[in-house]
Amino acid sequence: MEYRTVKKEASAEFVEKRSRFIGYIKPVRSREEADSFIADIRSKHWDATHNVYAYVLREGQIRRYSDDGEPQGTAGIPVLDVLLKEELCDCAVVATRYFGGILLGGGGLVRAYSHTSRIAVDAGGIVTMRLCSVLRINCDYGFYGKLAPLIADCGGSPGKSDFAENVTTVFSIPVENVGMFSKRLADASFGKVAFEVIGEEYAEA
Repeated sequence: MEYRTVKKEASAEFVEKRSRFIGYIKPVRSREEADSFIADIRSKHWDATHNVYAYVLREGQIRRYSDDGEPQGTAGIPVLDVLLKEELCDCAVVATRYFGGILLGGGGLVRAYSHTSRIAVDAGGIVTMRLCSVLRINCDYGFYGKLAPLIADCGGSPGKSDFAENVTTVFSIPVENVGMFSKRLADASFGKVAFEVIGEEYAEA
């Protein structure tokens, strides 16, 4: 299982016929996080003409948007459409506009808000998150040096290690690759090193 989202909170802006558009984006996991992010941007830009927003959440397949006073269909939907076309979820966008005195018209607004969302997505960066099993291994120092290449070859991500009499390391492997990792670990250690599955998490592919 995997999904696409944005890597980090970010912003970008441009000017269209003297109107200033600022796009903000942030990874979010819940309606509460999305609403809090939107409220923060609205508070920061309390003097803006409009603070349009859209967000998509995996949980509950939630999609929300607001035109925030712009003509219906010219703002919130274009912002949301960018997220949907990129197949993004668990992220929120706020498109702030300071009106510059020149009307853009319906088509102009759609293009401007789409572009605002687009540059925000580009600034945040797109990542694919993959469901991984979290594994724990306890081994001696001699074998520890062989672990990193094994983990990398199976698409895993190194995690935290505790160095005591032996080394205990925790890391993640895509769920579909755990069988492959198990076989390679057994071959490399001649069956002397085993792992335990201690949980699941989404990690960058």
